[in-house]
Amino acid sequence: MNSNPTIALVGNPNVGKSTIFNALTGARQHVGNWPGKTVEKKAGTLKLGTQTVTVVDLPGTYSLSAYSLEEQITRDFIVQERPALVVHVVDATNLERNLYLTAQLLDTGTPLLIVLNMLDMAHERQFTIDAIQLSQALDGVPVVEMTASKGKGFDALKRALAGVLLQLRETQQPMELSA
Repeated sequence: MNSNPTIALVGNPNVGKSTIFNALTGARQHVGNWPGKTVEKKAGTLKLGTQTVTVVDLPGTYSLSAYSLEEQITRDFIVQERPALVVHVVDATNLERNLYLTAQLLDTGTPLLIVLNMLDMAHERQFTIDAIQLSQALDGVPVVEMTASKGKGFDALKRALAGVLLQLRETQQPMELSA
């Protein structure tokens, strides 16, 4: 694995990807509230302890079908660039629609982490989502709860990112043969 791994932020339009990207990287990318706002990938860096990570904010997309420019850019990046980790930002108020993309991302075989964003709005609507049960239903994919617009959950996200990247790095190490 590259010593400076790449993390791709993926999700439906308006789920908070750019807010998370800006907070993680210190970037000042304009955040719009309309579909198709981010139509090209944006990159920044994040320090996780002593490790520098490249974070790529991909266009908002509902699927990897590649019918639209956004879908094509996102699919091509995941399939061709093979980031170390895909972070799928999910709108907790619209979980079912967002999980369609999750299923497609799982099919790519790329390591995945789910960010369950907009939890405050979900709670206001009296939605209850069990992050542990969701993780178990997704074969152990880590799930981090956040309300990015209010700055809540970033420490948990950074810990989860560091943990997953460490685990990936350890599983990529060549095995030593004992004599």
